[in-house]
Amino acid sequence: MKKMFYVLVLGLVVISLGYSQGNTEYTGGYKVKFNEDGSKYLRVIAWGQFWAQYSDNVPDDVSQLNLSVRRARFLTFTQLNEKFMILTHLGLNSLNGENQSAIGTGANSQLFFHDFWGEWSFDKNHQIGAGLHYWNGISRLSSASTLNFMTLDNNRQSWAVLGLSDQFARHIGVYVKGKFGKFFYNLSLDEAVANNLQENTDPTPDGPAVYAGRRLLGSRDAGKLVQGYFSYNFLDAESNFLPYKVGTYLGSKTVFNIGAGFLVHPNGAVIADAAGNLEGEDVSILAVDAFYDAPLGQDGSAITAYAVFQNNDYGQDFTLGTTYDSGTMLYGHVGYLIPGQKDKTRLQPYVSYQTRSVDAIDDNANRFGIGGNIFFTGHHSKLSLEYSNFKYGDNDGVGTVTLQAMIYL
Repeated sequence: MKKMFYVLVLGLVVISLGYSQGNTEYTGGYKVKFNEDGSKYLRVIAWGQFWAQYSDNVPDDVSQLNLSVRRARFLTFTQLNEKFMILTHLGLNSLNGENQSAIGTGANSQLFFHDFWGEWSFDKNHQIGAGLHYWNGISRLSSASTLNFMTLDNNRQSWAVLGLSDQFARHIGVYVKGKFGKFFYNLSLDEAVANNLQENTDPTPDGPAVYAGRRLLGSRDAGKLVQGYFSYNFLDAESNFLPYKVGTYLGSKTVFNIGAGFLVHPNGAVIADAAGNLEGEDVSILAVDAFYDAPLGQDGSAITAYAVFQNNDYGQDFTLGTTYDSGTMLYGHVGYLIPGQKDKTRLQPYVSYQTRSVDAIDDNANRFGIGGNIFFTGHHSKLSLEYSNFKYGDNDGVGTVTLQAMIYL
């Protein structure tokens, strides 16, 4: 615990050293125009997030301090004309000393397509698209942008089927999205993956459900799922050009949205009776949420707040590690942007809290986080420091300190 305290202090020192310099005014990415009015263009974005993480609750032969590349991403999208757009997103996640390969070509090589879709606009407010997409249902955080989190990272359980029915929070499917005034919507019909996090697990007689519908029951009965998200923008309207939801606007908008969403996967999970006969169980995840982000005055201060209630039904007593469980979840976070000039370095402390009921153990899981961001050039260059404590059932809580450096071009 003393070592964790020293790491926390070191992180605060690093942040304080940077707090006297910087400029938050910067527009990211690079846009190449192919015609005079800019309606035909290519935009390129790249970003990286780098972690130093300390935990004192590890086995004796495991290092308490670990360094990793949390995310390395490259995204480009092209507006061919006012009707057509194509998006490509490549990257890797959580590259560390345990999963690197000797020359970058081994089984652990992680570079892959995160997104690849094409989109057609049938009018200025409504679009249809197809491909490997991120137009997720359930909640705002299910389609969170990794460019502009307020907390160090996303609330993990909001990516509710990551690795279960999708490839890293993306499905291959067809989506429609658009808006009627300040009412926004997106809906999709998607393929479920067969090779998921439980590809080597089969149901046991009278045991818990396994997320293996497509693999064990076939693509006809368990191969498709439907999801959607709906929100109403009471104040400033957000953009729905891309699916990536902003984590904090740093006081540049006055936003208050309420939303509701769902994901339904018929026969997505499988159970076995006492004789070993298999039976499908529908997976259904429902959520309601609210997001508020606004300046608090003329001094540059701002508040960001978010809350979500989510009901997770993965089937009978489903649980996978300490991440996925049938049960309910309540999560929220709030952050305060300290007064200051917009063209100077800014500081934003925050707190977050999650509590989940877990049917399989008839108990709760809880996670508390407290941290802060220092913005040198807005989200384009920042440092984040967070202490979190995670407790699952009657296990002792696990405390972790993480320092993140991020660059976004």
